[in-house]
Amino acid sequence: MNSRPAARYLNRTSAPHISTLIFLAGISALVMNIFLPSLPAMSDHFGVEYSFMQLSVALYLGVSGFLQIFIGPLSDKFGRRPVVLTGVSIYCLATIGCLMAQSGEVFMIFRMLQAVIAVGLVLSRAVIRDMVPGAQAASMIGYVTMGMSLVPMLGPALGGYLQEHFGWQSNFYVLLAVGLFLLALIWADLGETAPKSDNSLVQQFREYPELLTSPRFWGYCMAAAFGSGAFFAYLGGAPFVGINVYDLEPAQLGTYFMAPGVGYFAGNFLSGRYSARVGINRMVLLGALIACIGPLIPLSLHLLGANTAFTFFGSIVFIGLGNGMTLPNANAGMLSVRPHLAGTAAGLGGAIMIGGGAALSALAGAMLTPGSGDLPLLTLMLTTCALSIVAILLVIRRERQLGTL
Repeated sequence: MNSRPAARYLNRTSAPHISTLIFLAGISALVMNIFLPSLPAMSDHFGVEYSFMQLSVALYLGVSGFLQIFIGPLSDKFGRRPVVLTGVSIYCLATIGCLMAQSGEVFMIFRMLQAVIAVGLVLSRAVIRDMVPGAQAASMIGYVTMGMSLVPMLGPALGGYLQEHFGWQSNFYVLLAVGLFLLALIWADLGETAPKSDNSLVQQFREYPELLTSPRFWGYCMAAAFGSGAFFAYLGGAPFVGINVYDLEPAQLGTYFMAPGVGYFAGNFLSGRYSARVGINRMVLLGALIACIGPLIPLSLHLLGANTAFTFFGSIVFIGLGNGMTLPNANAGMLSVRPHLAGTAAGLGGAIMIGGGAALSALAGAMLTPGSGDLPLLTLMLTTCALSIVAILLVIRRERQLGTL
């Protein structure tokens, strides 16, 4: 455990308060999904195809995943605090660029720059691992992401309301205000939790093989990537399904988008409550099994010709519930494989997870065409949930071989 003094709120000489970590992680989710109900209006505003504007999700995720490769080593080299402050500052400037964009192409450039806010998601986990060990880190990550899960629950509903009453730009004014508030909060409360490394950046990146040659690290990464992949596929395809298959209005779509957030909140509560007692691997496995229920219900109803908007979106609660149990524990597992490389592991693991999510989000969008219904999306989500089960079972097998179970 880190020997730093206990967290004192709004004190830059101590570890950050848990509420700061929740806010830091939560803004990444808000940036990703608040504007989803506005996608049709944004495509009309910029005079581009809906499929082009839909790339604002996939490209954002792709850039976010790429950046996370560098965020971890940079934070191990220079410290968590300066990297977070720099990232949030760039994010605020990029959000201003989104508001000033006069074309879809310029908007997309600044939208991709917004992905630098990934520093919040990556380094909130690394800071927790700096502060507490193994299973306790899984529990604390669970509580942080439980608070964070309120954002994807409420973000699209807020975005749908803003779209109907004030237009799509209002979403980005909210994102700018939140970013500026976060910048001030980090400056006042986020004390440094990791000693700066004496290694050069080249030496930091040379430590990647130590992680990449660990089967357990890969197993935890794949369990997280495939588990969250179902949600990212949902992000890429659900706006199309809601609008074109079920004829939902933006405000209705935003309300339905709360479904996975409700489950994610509950799943993270269970992680915070039981991870230290039940164990990381069992929680990941149980979460992956529960997530499979999400696409199975509407898929069965689809084949029976009885699916509705309520059953489609309502069943996604189980994906959120499963992810809420899987992700905090899989992330804690990743960071615990090589504790001295916590920042690097958080960045690399996040890059793999988000990069896979970007691909699945784009794939979901490409698979959905007029007349396809929701079957391609449901099939894709079920496949990724099943692969998450396989990944964690391989981790459990590896630990039995090593005699660590």
